[in-house]
Amino acid sequence: MAFTGKLETEEEIKSSPQKFWGAIKDNTDLLGKILPEVFKSIEVTEGDGKSVGSIRHIKYAEGVPISYSTERIETVDEANMMASYSLIDGDIMAGFYNKMKATAQVIPKGNGSILKWILEFEKANEEVPDPSAIMEFGIKTFHDIDAYLLNA
Repeated sequence: MAFTGKLETEEEIKSSPQKFWGAIKDNTDLLGKILPEVFKSIEVTEGDGKSVGSIRHIKYAEGVPISYSTERIETVDEANMMASYSLIDGDIMAGFYNKMKATAQVIPKGNGSILKWILEFEKANEEVPDPSAIMEFGIKTFHDIDAYLLNA
């Protein structure tokens, strides 16, 4: 029996859609620069780190609840400003989740944007909690990117 689920949110972003979408696509280089206290290193092991099929290995800084993750870029949709990533290895996969896919879409709204953030998952068993902490971590990271872009 599969224990699947989906968490979804829409977050208001003050940056323009084009600027924020650019940051989403280039976050391999940007995350360590903006949040060195969270991201120790991001190494592209396949592809260019921006296009479908690219794989990157992320090491998290001391004090972050997980130490590493490996993800693959599944989709990059320029027209709809949407990208999705699958987690293929890492601390949170070991015994907790069999599958995890995150999708970010930037939707224009006035001078700013709406970020639609979706986390789809399959738990290893029914006792595993929904990945709410991962969802919150993503939301905080996106707001930190927005703050950085507004001050850049």
